[in-house]
Amino acid sequence: MTSEELKQRQAPLKARYKEDPAAARQTMRVEGTLDPVHLRCELPARTGPLRPGLHPATGGTGHDACSADMLLEALAGCASVTLLAVATSLGIPVESGRVVAEGDLDFRGTLGVSREVPVGFESIRLKFALTPLPSAEQIGTLAKLCERYCVVAQSLKTPITISIA
Repeated sequence: MTSEELKQRQAPLKARYKEDPAAARQTMRVEGTLDPVHLRCELPARTGPLRPGLHPATGGTGHDACSADMLLEALAGCASVTLLAVATSLGIPVESGRVVAEGDLDFRGTLGVSREVPVGFESIRLKFALTPLPSAEQIGTLAKLCERYCVVAQSLKTPITISIA
C-alpha cells in the first residue's frame, strides 16, 4: 500500500470522527465458551477458533494457546501494523522485517506459590528488524509513533479499568 492509498482510505474516517466524535467510540467484544473439563475456553476468532488454556508452567499440556502468549501476540501484531502504517504514511520504505515480543513472567505468582511475586508480566520488550534499515532518525520516529498509536501497547502502559463479574 502506498502512502497516498493509506491517506485516501483513512481520510473519510478521520473527517467523520472529527465531525462526530461519538462515531469513533466503539465497544469491541469477544465472547467465549468455557470448557471446564479441559480447563480452557473457546474464542471464535476471525481466523478460526482460539482455545486458550493453561500454560505448561502452570500444569497445561501445551496443546492449547496460552493467554500470556496471546497477549504478546496481540502486542506484536498491533505494533507491527501500527509501525507499517506509520512507515507508509511517512514514506519510509519497509520491504520486509521481523518483530519479536518477549515478556518475563514468574509463574510463582499465578500459582499462588509466593504472595511476594506479582501475577503477570514483569517486563515486556518489543523489537523490530526492518529491511531496508531506516536511518537512526527514522528509527526514532517510527519507535515513538508506534508506541504512541499502538492500541495494545498503550492499553498495557496506561492503567485501564477492568471489571470482572
